[in-house]
Amino acid sequence: MTSSPTPSAEPTYADRTYRSPSAMVGGVLLLALGIWIGGDALVRGHGRTPWVALAGLLFAVPLVVAYTLRPAVFASDHRMKVRNPFRTITLPWASVEGVQAGYSSEVLADGKKYQMWAVPVSLRQRKRVARRQTKAAHDDPYNRTSVSADVTDTHARKAVADQTIGDLRDLAERFAGEPSAQGAPVVRWGYEVIAPSAVGAVVLILLLVLG
Repeated sequence: MTSSPTPSAEPTYADRTYRSPSAMVGGVLLLALGIWIGGDALVRGHGRTPWVALAGLLFAVPLVVAYTLRPAVFASDHRMKVRNPFRTITLPWASVEGVQAGYSSEVLADGKKYQMWAVPVSLRQRKRVARRQTKAAHDDPYNRTSVSADVTDTHARKAVADQTIGDLRDLAERFAGEPSAQGAPVVRWGYEVIAPSAVGAVVLILLLVLG
């Protein structure tokens, strides 16, 4: 007598990661420029110049990383993690009250509003999508859609930020009732970014004042 197979558990998926490609490219370029200029001052500078350059790099590099490479939004089946320049906010799906994008992307949780730096809103991109939709409607005044068109492709009719907001909203609605998605928001400060930049600022000020 054979036993019936046990139903398999719901599949779990890796974190979905959302970042701003333009911010990352800009951050890499700024870091390359800063290291080039600072490195040149360290190698060829005289007197206090190498120390000023070193302190300047210690102050500026963490800030560039914080505002360009660090911001990200991670979404799993259990929670959403918003990593901003100086804070990381972990939000179980049950605590998420809303996800919206006006002039900036925001998530509402536990009566508070948290901005998502990794999902910048581009008004220019929204206008471009609106013009594309207007042109499509003008080209098809009798609402005759080609049989080859994918009418379910809503992503093609949205700006990137609005697509991401829609994805996050869908995830919140889908997993909010799961036992593993319960809990309150947790906020952690990014001291690994704040501390070196603060030390660099203090040393830079001392070198400029005492020099």
